[in-house]
Amino acid sequence: MATIYASPEEALDVKRRTAKPMMWIGIVGIVMFFGGLTSAYVVRQAQGDWLYFDVPDIFFISTAVLLASSLTMFLAQWFARKGNLKIATAALSVTTILGITFTAMQYEGWLTLFDLGITFTGPESNISGSFFIGLVFAHAAHVATGIASLIFTTIKALLNKYSAENHIGIEVCGIYWHFLDILWIYLILFLVFIR
Repeated sequence: MATIYASPEEALDVKRRTAKPMMWIGIVGIVMFFGGLTSAYVVRQAQGDWLYFDVPDIFFISTAVLLASSLTMFLAQWFARKGNLKIATAALSVTTILGITFTAMQYEGWLTLFDLGITFTGPESNISGSFFIGLVFAHAAHVATGIASLIFTTIKALLNKYSAENHIGIEVCGIYWHFLDILWIYLILFLVFIR
């Protein structure tokens, strides 16, 4: 059953008060998920038979792309707050393109690992490769939802659904995208240094 609000302003106020807290609750769940995976990685690594391999360079290059996308997302949020929706929409579009580029580079990284004989499963697989690929894939799955959110938000921006007073969709999308950036930096540092 739909909720009936006294005015559009009241509906917007409810959206402002609930959207960000709901996003933060989701982020806490994702942090717990990755905390569990990285903890399992550390525990399993201590048991031995761990294959050590260099992280392919493409993962570091993709990190730079993701950092650039976080910058363009910040610009989208900033210009939306200032009421310059034309530039905000352009920044959202660039962020989406960079997010897709990041994902394509991650796929290239998986292919590089496969060429090195590092696979997720199979007779030649090693648990270290399985963990590495699993962590990267789990992040990529969350990036896919981020890209879907970016596409949706960009379309709404193109349709002039946002304003300086009502840009909560851009703000919430930005929170999630910046979180994915921070999460990836944590994961790549973890995978490089916890060897």
